[in-house]
Amino acid sequence: MRKIVLSILLISLLVVTLFSTSILSAHPIPAEAVAFDTGDTAWMIVATALVLIMTPGLGFFYGGMVGKKNVISTMLQSFMAMIVVTVLWVVIGFGLSFGPSIGGIIGNPLPNLFFQGVGINTAWVAAPTVPFLLFALFQAKFAIITPALITGAFAERIRFWAYLLFMVLFIILIYAPLCHMTWHPEGLFFKMGVLDFAGGTVVHMSAGWAALAGAMFLGKRKAQKSNPARITYVLLGTGLLWFGWFGFNAGSALGANGLAVQALGTTTVAAAAAGMAWVFLDKILGHKLSAMGACIGTVVGLVAITPAAGFVSMPHAIFIGIFSSIVSNLIVSKFPKGKIDDALDVFACHGVGGMTGMLLTGVFASKTVNSAVTDQGLIFGETTLFIHQLTALIIVSVFAFSASYFLFFIVNKITPLRVSEDKEELGLDISQHGEFL
Repeated sequence: MRKIVLSILLISLLVVTLFSTSILSAHPIPAEAVAFDTGDTAWMIVATALVLIMTPGLGFFYGGMVGKKNVISTMLQSFMAMIVVTVLWVVIGFGLSFGPSIGGIIGNPLPNLFFQGVGINTAWVAAPTVPFLLFALFQAKFAIITPALITGAFAERIRFWAYLLFMVLFIILIYAPLCHMTWHPEGLFFKMGVLDFAGGTVVHMSAGWAALAGAMFLGKRKAQKSNPARITYVLLGTGLLWFGWFGFNAGSALGANGLAVQALGTTTVAAAAAGMAWVFLDKILGHKLSAMGACIGTVVGLVAITPAAGFVSMPHAIFIGIFSSIVSNLIVSKFPKGKIDDALDVFACHGVGGMTGMLLTGVFASKTVNSAVTDQGLIFGETTLFIHQLTALIIVSVFAFSASYFLFFIVNKITPLRVSEDKEELGLDISQHGEFL
């Protein structure tokens, strides 16, 4: 059955793309092309590449943490996200996220199927200085990494084909609506005044809550504790993530401008402050200063500053980094691992980090940093923004968790999510892919 479905899918893509000029609507190039800013365009090309490198970086980050029998499978889950989500984004994902709004919840995908109307001579309303196609490709990299983030929660026990099916459904039914509501000018959260500079809501909260749902649905691993296969991979992955995150956050300014520099600066100091706070707290609690702790803390800081990067000052970015690191560290240590096997602490780091950053954006967002901030944060004596951030946090949390749990249930009905005990014992590298380190 799986072979038939895959064959139909590939043949359909071949037919549609081969006869695209007849099947899809024609969008003629304007007689006079828009004069784009070459500096902004050059920066956004670089930023797009930077965000893409985060996904293989995440593969190294997660791959180094799992047991030796599951390194290839764990890293391949991230790599396959680059492959599958890229095609899905071009076919329908971008239209669902940024197409004409349907009730502020989802976009109409029909005008942008297969990137119709997404060309090099038109521009997105919020990014008028760069080609529309460049904006769409930049956004594709955010969609790619989001389901890859989830994989750390159910590491070492999920069937690969089931994961691919869940990933497709997650992008269409969870990621796209959240993206539209948050970043489309007609989106529900956007019109509410909710601030999410680069994806604290859209990426990290959605991934964190989906990770928790997945860990709960799949249950515990047979051998819940395994030694990290390669801590050097974790260090390498963290470096690639930090490097790529400059595209993630600074690129979300959508131009080579002062706001991009501000986002780059806040990202730098928040990550460093969080990494420092994590290892200091470990030492205070009687643990050794570890490479794993430094890496995890740094990533938590990157997560937490993401929604706030272009809205807060440098000192407040340091506060966000330190505070989020302490909160996530304590959540990791107190998380009921005996009951819920979130293998790589995705919820405690990405989910909690995203929520912390979301709320602290409502505390520290400043008009002096970004003139687009109409309602300032709590520290400036205003409450409206914080209430909006809290409201969005609650809505996104309920939606992302419940919808993800439902998707896991549906996928499991179609094809079993979890490998058998003997295949789990053998390791996913061999049992799922016939490969080993």
